[in-house]
Amino acid sequence: MDSKLHILLCEDEESLGMLVREYLQAKGYNAELFLDGEAGFKAFTRGKYDMCLLDVMMPKMDGFTLAKEIRMLNADIPIIFLTAKNLKDDILEGFKLGADDYLTKPFSMDELVYRMEAILRRVRGKGQNKVTRYIMGKFTFDTQRQLLTIGNKQTKLTTKESELLSLLCANANEVLEREMALKTIWIVDNYFNARSMDVYITKLRKHLKDDPSIEINNVHGKGYRLIVPSIGGESV
Repeated sequence: MDSKLHILLCEDEESLGMLVREYLQAKGYNAELFLDGEAGFKAFTRGKYDMCLLDVMMPKMDGFTLAKEIRMLNADIPIIFLTAKNLKDDILEGFKLGADDYLTKPFSMDELVYRMEAILRRVRGKGQNKVTRYIMGKFTFDTQRQLLTIGNKQTKLTTKESELLSLLCANANEVLEREMALKTIWIVDNYFNARSMDVYITKLRKHLKDDPSIEINNVHGKGYRLIVPSIGGESV
């Protein structure tokens, strides 16, 4: 693990925040704690961070609002929500904002670090034969820059959108099994992550609607199939 990784930690319960910060520092991370969302956002605008851990219920600026503001400045930085809430709507709202994961309090510190490291490996890892560009129908998909281009129109994808579209392209015109996609991108296969993936599939369909020949179909009981008339890829 890279000991230079910087973590933005926003948690209004000071005792818990200090405990998480100390644990992360013991694991080699450089973690900075802020007790409200407004202070966290100011810090984000001044510093350089590799990941954000955001409590949902905070004074001055809640975690969801903070995540929106952060995403406007950096669409790719991984975000994990730390929440006392266990309501489906709250968790789905977090995923709609582009969250990479969530943990419900009380949580295991070991599990937190495991999830952080899994996300960071996925975001930062670069395979030797990784496809860097797909030509799919009328679209060009740059997997490294996370850009989807058709004509003069460019769409910047979030990390999750890019990872999911990459999997669909790698399995173009074949079934992408739901369980495999969940374990590859979300690490854990559960109800909330499955619902989150449905949200991202809907987003990708909207991004791809400018080429009517491309579809993402549900395959009942199995997963999804990217239907594309032609596709090619370039690898590093």
